[in-house]
Amino acid sequence: MRQFLFRISVFLIALVASIHTLHAQDDTSKPTSVDPKLIEIQNARVPKEYIIGGVAVTGIHHLDTSIVLSISGLQPGDKVMVPGSEVFAKSIQNLWRQKLFSNVQILFTKVQGDRIWIELNVVERPRLGNFKFVGPKKSEAEELQGKIGLTKQTIITENLRRNIDEVIKKYYADKGFQNVTVRVAQKDDPAFVNSLYLTIYVNKGEKVHIDGVNFFANDNVDELKLKKQMKGTKEMTKLTLYPTKVPSPYGEIKKLSFNEYVKDWGFLSFSKTKQLLDPYFRFKLFSSAKFNPKKYAEDKEKVIQYYNSLGYRDAQIVADTIVADTNISRSKIYVDLKVNEGRRYYFGNITWKGNAKYPDSLLSAILGINKGDIYNLDILNKRIGKELSQEGGDISGYYMDDGYLFFRIEAVETAVYNDTIDHEIRITEGPQARIKNVTISGNERTKDHVIRRELRTIPGELFNRSELIRSQRELANLQYFNQEKIEPGVVPNADDGTVDINWKLEEKSSDQLELSAGWGGGIGLTGTLGVTFNNFSIKNIWKKSAWDPLPTGDGQKLSLRVQSNGRAFRSYNFSFTEPWLGGKKRNSFTIGYNNSKYSNAFDPLTGQIDQARSDTNFLKVNGFSVALGKQLKWPDDYFSLVYTLSFTQYKMRNYPVFEGIKDGTSNNLSLRIALQRSSVFDPVFPRSGSNFLASVQLTPPYSLFNPDIVNSSNPYKNPEYHKWRFNAEWYVPIGRPLGAEKNRQFVLKLAAKYGFMGRYNKKLDYSPFERFQLGDAGLTNNFGLLGYDIIAQRGYPVYQSSDPTVNPDQQSATKFFTIFNKYQLEMRYPLVTNPGSTIYGLAFFEAANGWYSFKEYNPFRLRRSVGVGMRFFLPMFGLLGFDYGIGLDRITPGSGLKNASRFTFMLGFEPE
Repeated sequence: MRQFLFRISVFLIALVASIHTLHAQDDTSKPTSVDPKLIEIQNARVPKEYIIGGVAVTGIHHLDTSIVLSISGLQPGDKVMVPGSEVFAKSIQNLWRQKLFSNVQILFTKVQGDRIWIELNVVERPRLGNFKFVGPKKSEAEELQGKIGLTKQTIITENLRRNIDEVIKKYYADKGFQNVTVRVAQKDDPAFVNSLYLTIYVNKGEKVHIDGVNFFANDNVDELKLKKQMKGTKEMTKLTLYPTKVPSPYGEIKKLSFNEYVKDWGFLSFSKTKQLLDPYFRFKLFSSAKFNPKKYAEDKEKVIQYYNSLGYRDAQIVADTIVADTNISRSKIYVDLKVNEGRRYYFGNITWKGNAKYPDSLLSAILGINKGDIYNLDILNKRIGKELSQEGGDISGYYMDDGYLFFRIEAVETAVYNDTIDHEIRITEGPQARIKNVTISGNERTKDHVIRRELRTIPGELFNRSELIRSQRELANLQYFNQEKIEPGVVPNADDGTVDINWKLEEKSSDQLELSAGWGGGIGLTGTLGVTFNNFSIKNIWKKSAWDPLPTGDGQKLSLRVQSNGRAFRSYNFSFTEPWLGGKKRNSFTIGYNNSKYSNAFDPLTGQIDQARSDTNFLKVNGFSVALGKQLKWPDDYFSLVYTLSFTQYKMRNYPVFEGIKDGTSNNLSLRIALQRSSVFDPVFPRSGSNFLASVQLTPPYSLFNPDIVNSSNPYKNPEYHKWRFNAEWYVPIGRPLGAEKNRQFVLKLAAKYGFMGRYNKKLDYSPFERFQLGDAGLTNNFGLLGYDIIAQRGYPVYQSSDPTVNPDQQSATKFFTIFNKYQLEMRYPLVTNPGSTIYGLAFFEAANGWYSFKEYNPFRLRRSVGVGMRFFLPMFGLLGFDYGIGLDRITPGSGLKNASRFTFMLGFEPE
């Protein structure tokens, strides 16, 4: 501002002289005369009003003069006071704010009566022409260019120069380079008018490593525990050996630990003491610990928070130094922190005030803090609900689950004596709030009733925070919406004691397409085409207007799949699910149909494929199933009961699937009852919750009604069995969420699975249908047409021996198990989580095996495997994944991992 006023004052004082000089330059041979009216303006002491007769703009190279005039605000016909007009000062300010000019002047060129003509003279700032980086690598230079935003013909300002310096230094500081120097050189660029060629010299220096992090005066908390809190300020991993006696300036000191050695001297810089100790047996194992000032400041806060959590609420970092090792290189620094721990505090008496709904005893039990417990303010705030948690279990959540939306709670310290702190927890319960309006927005395809039936926030009912969170999870579980964008907008209405809930959603694609081809199995090329519509509407299937491209929005599921290679193999599958049969209760209804044919075209005499054999050597399967599911209310509404009635017909012609039988027809009629409980939300990448399943599949006991079946030519015409399954899965989040959005966290999956098949008649062998196939990636061969449960085990091919010492690579599995056990431990970490895709990596340990009877069953004799894998979930194609597994029991001496490892690939589903 001072610069603007200075320019105006100087200009008005020297106005006439400037104009006179300008005319003298035009014609030096003739004497020049100055317009006396301009001299009069210069000498005027009393302001006089003038009308602007015209405005001329000079000094412009790139900009449009009309734009400059518009910015200045000066227009012919405007009235101004000369001298002392604020209009000119404001005009210069407007132009200067644009940061387009390095100089702005307003000149009076002519005066005629009460009219005055003005010249607006500006000097444009230079623009950026060509530029280059000297010092950084090509890839670094390209990245820096994008971060700085360098583009040709950008106006060069002081802010741009400052931004170049700051961005480059920050860029390298994040990589551990703390001694970066930046110099910008400039010269005229002849390729452009009024442009400069910038050369940006960067010397990043050496990467700065933290050679040591040391705490002093930490008498009560171990140094290693303090270092663990400093996640972003880690020292180089090293092994340092010191002798029992170390020379020092004060004589020989007996040394048991370095901390004791330093504490004897008081708080000294580690750089000094290190010089004494370095000659004594120092050996580095690993060097990687860069220093980041921002993370260092955050880490100091974490150290204090950790002290607070241990009861040291007065703890402080009273001094800290960052010292470079000047004897070796500025690339090594030592971080020393001296703390003042203060005394350790404990909770004293906790009293309640203002609670009319619940008694003190109940609230104290929920709080879970007793007199004498170590003082921790974070735990206190969490227990009373100052920090909202979706898990619940706090005082605020307890009240809000009963409609007390206007509930307020505050913990106040009432007394501090010695090492004890008394608290009074003050509660304002307020009225109970009822839900008034529930609105939904963002659902362009999904109909309102599909969403509302998942909601537990119903108008007229009391507000319930747990039900609100449950509704949010149920909507995410539909897989129709971006779960990160599901927002339950809660709008309290204090005037009438109600609350509005405005659900904001963002739809995503949920349909899936499977298109693949494979070669092998003795049948050649096989193609697969499958589509799954997860938000289908069968009600609108006959409405032409609803096909866009298919009728959607009613939440039904339609799946179609075709596999074929011509005459040797084909398979058709169809299923339809209505999750809310009748629309009022969560009672699911599913129908399915499958038709498959597998032809044995291999001629054992010629060793060739003979397509003519496809019509006389085959296995045909026709199956139909209908299922009805019901959500239970007890023990809780996570339970459901599903009844499935299935009928499958098998026709064999010259196809020796079973020993001694190659022709015939078998009819498999069974009823399956499954009790399951699922508290897992977001099935693509579960972060918490569990799945449990207990099921039994039964056929009629035909042999008990007709004992002659045992000795018949085809005892499996009507197979009989009872098959039991038990599955349990847990998902446990590990550590703290990471990433900018705090949505990345390690998740541990633990699973245990059991299955066994029983028989009604001991004289009749176990049914050849519905057995258990173990090994590989959960994919099956032609035996899968017989209804086998496919149990994957990564690192192993499909095997039929229960003896782990038998190499499954040296056998061809043609007989499968009636009992199996499987245990799984899997650590997952999400790499990408967004509506377009979900990608996560995993490491696993598995142990499994199968047996043919209870006599040989040994639950401790298992095949073990370890490995790593990746999963890619794309909305259009579903799940894609691959694993690299090592069968630990396949490793033989001298062969290494070559013959014990195995890659597996999966498409469309996660195998059991």
